[in-house]
Amino acid sequence: MITTERHGSVVVLIIDRPEARNALTGAMIRALADGLRELDADPEVRAVVLTGRDPAFCAGLDLTDLSGTFADLASVRPDGGGGRQGLMPRTNTPVIGAVNGPAVTGGLELALGCDFLIASERATFADTHARVGVMPAGGMTIRLPQLIGINRARQMSLTGNFVDADTAYQWGLVNQVVPHAALMERARELAAAIAEIDPDAIGEIRAMYDSLGQGADDSAYVDEARWSRRWMKEHFDASAFEGRRERIIERGSSQQ
Repeated sequence: MITTERHGSVVVLIIDRPEARNALTGAMIRALADGLRELDADPEVRAVVLTGRDPAFCAGLDLTDLSGTFADLASVRPDGGGGRQGLMPRTNTPVIGAVNGPAVTGGLELALGCDFLIASERATFADTHARVGVMPAGGMTIRLPQLIGINRARQMSLTGNFVDADTAYQWGLVNQVVPHAALMERARELAAAIAEIDPDAIGEIRAMYDSLGQGADDSAYVDEARWSRRWMKEHFDASAFEGRRERIIERGSSQQ
């Protein structure tokens, strides 16, 4: 479930499935994309804050839901038309990620699709794709090394270990770490600062960053998604997934 809160020209989008640590089903991914596109089309909306309902930001994709129709997930992946970048649709409206808890695997990819991230002291980050036997298809191998460097990105992906909020800040994954109770206030404050600026200027400078600052065009996202689908079709074992994920979540909780 995706819910919204309106604060003037700023809208907060909440991944709202706390009983499953906000794991994303296919329907939720589509609802999130549709919601972002609708907000992007609303001239009264100048900035979006994306967060999760406590206690997690997002535990990743609910592969129990997606395993039966994994090929259909291509409909919400980059299609070469410039409509998507990882798990997020391209928008003219900036999106700030407010990471309130664990952002794991697909949840980390979702966070990586935001313009920048502010983290609660409770935030943790992990790429557990290899540990659970799936391959990234939401921009992980593109965006993560851009933000923290290729060697640190390899370390996260090859070990599956959790990184705490302070380490994420030191590595450049998040811009700021704040007390948990202050997270949404700080994220909305930054969103309000963006909302004060001419949206045409904001859109243009974001397009410049997309084109010039990342060093990877849409074809990289298409290639990653294609690679993932091929591997998943040949190797993914849905029956083994849930047990692996539960062990990883327990391991991450013990590291907090």
